Amino acid sequence: MTHPKRYLITAALPYANGPVHIGHLAGCYLPADIYVRFLKATGKDVLFICGSDEHGVPITIKAKKEGITPQQVVDKYHEMMKNSFAEFGIDFSYYGRTSSKTHHETAQEFFKTLYEKGVFKEEITKQYYDENAKQFLADRYITGTCPRCGNTNAYGDQCEKCGTSLNATDLINPKSALSGEKPVLKETKNWFLPMDNIQKSDQFKNYIKRFDSWKSNIKGQCNSWLTEGLQPRAMTRDLDWGVPVPLKDAEGKVLYVWFDAPIGYISATKEYLNLASSLQPPANSNSLQTASSQKPAAFSDWWQNDETALIHFIGKDNIVFHAIIFPMMLMTHGKYILPTNIPANEFLNLEGDKISTSRNWAVWLHEYLVDFPNRQDELRYVLTSIAPETKDSEFTWKDYQTRVNSELVSIFGNFVNRVMVLSEKFYDGIVPESNTELHSENLKTAQQNAFDEIAKSVKQMTDNLTAVKLREALADFINIARAGNKYLADTEPWKLVKTDAEQVNIIMFDALQICAKLAIAADVFLPHTSKKFKKMLNKTALNWNDLSHAILVPSAHQLNKAEILYKQVEDEEIQKQLDRLDTIKKANSQQPAAKGINEVKTDISYEDFEKLDLRVGKILEAEKVAKADKLLKLIVDLGFEKRTILSGIAEYYKPEELIGKNVTVVANLAPRKIRGIESQGMLLMAGNDFGKLFVVSPENEIEAGSVVK
Repeated sequence: MTHPKRYLITAALPYANGPVHIGHLAGCYLPADIYVRFLKATGKDVLFICGSDEHGVPITIKAKKEGITPQQVVDKYHEMMKNSFAEFGIDFSYYGRTSSKTHHETAQEFFKTLYEKGVFKEEITKQYYDENAKQFLADRYITGTCPRCGNTNAYGDQCEKCGTSLNATDLINPKSALSGEKPVLKETKNWFLPMDNIQKSDQFKNYIKRFDSWKSNIKGQCNSWLTEGLQPRAMTRDLDWGVPVPLKDAEGKVLYVWFDAPIGYISATKEYLNLASSLQPPANSNSLQTASSQKPAAFSDWWQNDETALIHFIGKDNIVFHAIIFPMMLMTHGKYILPTNIPANEFLNLEGDKISTSRNWAVWLHEYLVDFPNRQDELRYVLTSIAPETKDSEFTWKDYQTRVNSELVSIFGNFVNRVMVLSEKFYDGIVPESNTELHSENLKTAQQNAFDEIAKSVKQMTDNLTAVKLREALADFINIARAGNKYLADTEPWKLVKTDAEQVNIIMFDALQICAKLAIAADVFLPHTSKKFKKMLNKTALNWNDLSHAILVPSAHQLNKAEILYKQVEDEEIQKQLDRLDTIKKANSQQPAAKGINEVKTDISYEDFEKLDLRVGKILEAEKVAKADKLLKLIVDLGFEKRTILSGIAEYYKPEELIGKNVTVVANLAPRKIRGIESQGMLLMAGNDFGKLFVVSPENEIEAGSVVK
């Protein structure tokens, strides 16, 4: 779709079981907001939809822990998240919730349409049942060991460490998250989406051609699922919290959360349009642009018109649900458009460790807003500059301090402050006349260099924003300020004013035009700053199209009083945050390991162990597997033969680091094809709960093929 008529942007619905942290922001909400602001700035018709996901198993687990009802949980965290997003400047057109009446009705109607079309397969299957809790267990109520990577805290639907799709019955040593006991299998009836059949359809095959133009992490993860072959997945669950299944023989069953949640985008759109059509601002909307005197586009224009671009902003843990399962739901329904793009980001880590809500290892947005009042744009800037667009990235407080002080303060803020202060000093805040006929040769050269660099940066920034390359776009923005600083440094108006005031008039006039361009561009990345800056310039109506204009603040225009845009982040502020994290780390280290994590597995006999043939191998060759971020292809010498082994350790080892290294190999593991390559064994790995993995490496003296006992 080259030129969409309108853009429907969604950000993943956050679980209403806790506050928002910086990993959530960097993963999808801030990137979506920047892209939406850019689209709006360039005159596009945009709808930005999100809302609280209030029916997931994490909600009920939270309720049990806190001794309150699930409704009380979602009410509390819905308000907290909505308010934090609004204060941070995430400008949703509408922020809904999946517990609303409209959502329940929309999700049930969607299910009934698929049911009446004969899409679902009704099956009686054996599912895990907790005899202590007297209830069937949803996938996320079951934990166990992943059969693929050995992660001891995998869920019943997916291992979040290796990304493998699982059925609860695939888990080794399954345990109930409710009681900690081993569940039993019990018969129950549910309705399955036949993903295996849909995968074979021409419509789906045509749809997945879109992956070729999407980010590599989307294509890689989805192709891994598709290569293994999709399996039917139950779209209903035996639970008492959720959207009730709208069938007579489905008492005590609710819609599967991953059937229910993405329909939240549809129901929230309906709520927005119903409220917008009355020209009254929705009570739970964060957007100042929701109510309009202009009649909004109809629902069918947004969700059922091929001229609309549907774009999902998500984190990598939501890729398969948005790129495969939800599109399958939409295409089998038959009346909805399919995703145009899904710009998924990777994960953000914190101070050398994975962000973990259960361990409180996070920087929480609502706490940041208290500790750093009216400094939202500092965090917006830092998170955008380190956005995990192509690989996992890391937030540290020292880096936060460095980026704010050396970039926002010293480059952007410094340029703006110098120009505004000098304008007050030289001209009482009135924009001077610029007589270009009085240019000196040196000034012409400096001016041309600055304007060429700024024009180049503006074009690159626009191109990168269009391509959703937001880190690069932000760097282009800072380069505009950098070019402005160089222009001042090359011309030194504070010195030149003593000898050639006419030349200084030209320089300051130019510098104010650069300021205006920065104020316009800042609205996309740093909206709070932009608003303050435009007020200083006394030009609140500046917009993106003005970037191409040579004169944005004319001669004789009265500026307002200069204000500091940013202040230095002090060591004491950073140390306070580091001390907080240190306290959390110490508290975690004193806690006993959670059930199912680092726990000794069930006893086995010596005969069981003897079945394993463990050998010393020496890695002769190592290379990355094409289009697979985590896989390395290894050629391993076992003494008696050489074998090809695929191992998911690319994020921990570079290929060249492994060549010549001794490893421990499970030599009698049945061969398995992965990505079309037959893997003839498995490396033994040592790991912890924080995502660190190391190969188990025998001493170098021992020869390849030696038996490990």
